[in-house]
Amino acid sequence: MAGGAHGPKHLRALTEIVLDALEDAVPARGGPLPAGGPEAVAVSTRALCSPVLPEEGVGPEVALADVVRAVAEGAADPADPACVAHLHCPPLAVAVAADLAGAALNPSMDSWDQAPAAGVIEELTTAALARLVHPAAPEPDALITSGGTESNLVALLLAREGASPGALRVVTGANAHHSVHRAAWMLGLPAPVVVACRDGRIDPAALDRALTALAGAPLLVVATAGTTDEGRIDPLPEIAGIAARHGARLHVDAAYGGPLLFSEHLAPRLAGLERADTVTFDLHKLGWQPVAAGVLAVADAATLAPLALRTDYLNADDDTEAGLPDLLGRSIRTTRRPDALKMAVTFRALGRRGLGALVEHCVRTAHGFGRAVDDHPALRRRPGDIGISTVLFRPAAADALPGEQGDAVVAAVRRTLLAEGRAVLGRAVADDGDGPARLWLKATLLHPNAATADLLPLLDLVTTAADRAARGSSAAEGTGAPATERLSP
Repeated sequence: MAGGAHGPKHLRALTEIVLDALEDAVPARGGPLPAGGPEAVAVSTRALCSPVLPEEGVGPEVALADVVRAVAEGAADPADPACVAHLHCPPLAVAVAADLAGAALNPSMDSWDQAPAAGVIEELTTAALARLVHPAAPEPDALITSGGTESNLVALLLAREGASPGALRVVTGANAHHSVHRAAWMLGLPAPVVVACRDGRIDPAALDRALTALAGAPLLVVATAGTTDEGRIDPLPEIAGIAARHGARLHVDAAYGGPLLFSEHLAPRLAGLERADTVTFDLHKLGWQPVAAGVLAVADAATLAPLALRTDYLNADDDTEAGLPDLLGRSIRTTRRPDALKMAVTFRALGRRGLGALVEHCVRTAHGFGRAVDDHPALRRRPGDIGISTVLFRPAAADALPGEQGDAVVAAVRRTLLAEGRAVLGRAVADDGDGPARLWLKATLLHPNAATADLLPLLDLVTTAADRAARGSSAAEGTGAPATERLSP
């Protein structure tokens, strides 16, 4: 066992095996992800991990060494500067160490007698985050969630429960995260009304018209502070004012952008966030926590009342009256991990200023990377400002080809670099300023240590792959074969 009086002794030797496997995996992998694509990874992983359920066990040391080696050598490692596709951060060592303690002690955050001290740490952590998001609110609160999808679901649930009379109507931008639409479907709400965006942000005039057309219905406006594709922040002060005039609740999905609040310099970008009724805020993005580390902040703790639930084996009335804290209403989940522990350790270790400095580093690095793209003769950045720490760009070789053919080159560049194990770049469809929608390569920069210089090799990798792909596209056009088929690595 990992816990109890002898647990640390057992765990110490096994932890050494894990650490050795993690260390050895970096040179064995040779880059941000293994080369060869899905088939090669599947072959090597199965070779080390099959059979997963043998008739006789191989023992903890062998099993641990094989499985950790397989997953580490076959990882897409966000600690590598060339792994920049997603909102997928490299976790801080102090947070991972805290996560180990949580796993060993294994508290379940659904009743006090399973998590006496962990419940207090969660209370302290959520109180600090609630006050960060809603500094002037009389009684703010926050819940720990599994991430943005759960936070958005609970926000819509709370709005639905507070709506009367009639069905809640959700109004959001075309830039909203897919989880907003999924949450409405799961909750039996009408499909969200989608309003137009300008430069990746909600158009306030379009929002005003949409709310006017829905007059008489209970309304929830969902804005975004940090879109997935571009890192755009909706005009929150204007949106908050429009929502207030129409008597609408306001939810802001700040899963990406919320940690800007740690920085005194960057926090003004989120002006208006404090006027939201509910706010999604993730720390496994710009917070460097192991997954999962989500938060839902509310301006008024009373908003959480619909989550209250009584069951005798977890929060009996007489236990609560006797002073045992009731944890069951702190989530839509029952059994859940002590995710606040790693957050609390990180907060105490770095403080707000330390966290703010890391956020500022990522933003500064993104601007430096954007300038490098602008200065590169074979690349072009999407027109407009850089959104938080996301840079969209594409090779000039793709621009020299017709629309769909050029987009096929961009897609092929990304897949080629994945297959070769050289880089993990994302993809996004966005307009070209005032022009048509195009496919762009996406670099989401969340590395708290990597400098712009560490990212510059990506530019040469992209241009080399683009030249090859463009030549292949021309050859495919000459033979009549579909360009996308010929360009697939």
